[in-house]
Amino acid sequence: MTDNKLFIKTLRGEKTDRVPFWFMRQAGRYLPEYMKLRKEAGSFLDLCYNSDFATEVTLQPIRRFNMDAAILFSDILVIPHALGQDLAFKQGEGPVLTPVDNLEKLEALSTSKLHDHLSPVYKTVSNLSKALPDHVALIGFAGAPWTVATYMVNGKGSKDQAETRLMAYQDRETFSKLIDLLVSSTSEYLIEQVNNGAEALQIFDSWSGTLPADEFIKWCVEPVQKIVENIRTVHPDVPIIGFPKGAGAKIKNFIKKTKVNAVSIDTSTSCTWVRDVVQPLCTVQGNLDPLLLVSGGKPLENAVYNILDHLKDGSHVFNLGHGIIPQTPPENVKMVSDIILNYRR
Repeated sequence: MTDNKLFIKTLRGEKTDRVPFWFMRQAGRYLPEYMKLRKEAGSFLDLCYNSDFATEVTLQPIRRFNMDAAILFSDILVIPHALGQDLAFKQGEGPVLTPVDNLEKLEALSTSKLHDHLSPVYKTVSNLSKALPDHVALIGFAGAPWTVATYMVNGKGSKDQAETRLMAYQDRETFSKLIDLLVSSTSEYLIEQVNNGAEALQIFDSWSGTLPADEFIKWCVEPVQKIVENIRTVHPDVPIIGFPKGAGAKIKNFIKKTKVNAVSIDTSTSCTWVRDVVQPLCTVQGNLDPLLLVSGGKPLENAVYNILDHLKDGSHVFNLGHGIIPQTPPENVKMVSDIILNYRR
């Protein structure tokens, strides 16, 4: 049945009558039913690691908005957590980790308990593969090595990833070992998601835009290329979406080197440029501004039609340029879903 799903057909470059859609962070804090379950679960990590709760959260937006794909509810930082790095999500601060900023701390990490630690995530994937409506595809995901490394090295989020960039310049050998560890563990993680029922995969490189061209190739392109190769050795047909956020014109080389089936396009990228330059290379996904989804009204409606009209002649998955913002009114999401469900090329 996977091959007949609109989302999967689009990722494979097939022409379809309607554009499929889903939204990054479509399960989350803008939904009252999510907030109710989040309170019941306790911590955010408890929500991620409780398979029943994570399954329910993933299904919530599908029930409301009839998306063509559901994305596993989890977090990119479960990988460092599974490797042995301390992790907590603190109110008002976001993720907080014990920094891995030298060789000694790196060597304290281990893959020995990787799959045991992540078994609740695999259970969630398995649950969803049985619970989703027949037409809805299931997306598994992971963070790209560069983006995950920025949190691991700094111990928290950063506006410019300066600490991690400095480590990559000053202690290249240690940083290379960290990236290699993330390539191997992320590959295993994504392969196991497919083993449990994921029908497509997305690799999020949210901080790739902070790197200059040569470093972008070294720390973003090459690691994702290796992950894609590792996955396709085991699952040659699973579609893979790359999201090198902020890559700009560098995205062309990213597509050619990694050989992903699709790329997610951020809000800053012109739809005309995407149509003329990126769509001939692969399926594109994106790129509505999440703030327009907050504001609503005629500007939102116009923006949705502008994206649909610009990209209608090529393979396109409608999505946001990044994740849904917590203050988003659900009725605005419903409005966009209604437009897409009734739009014909």
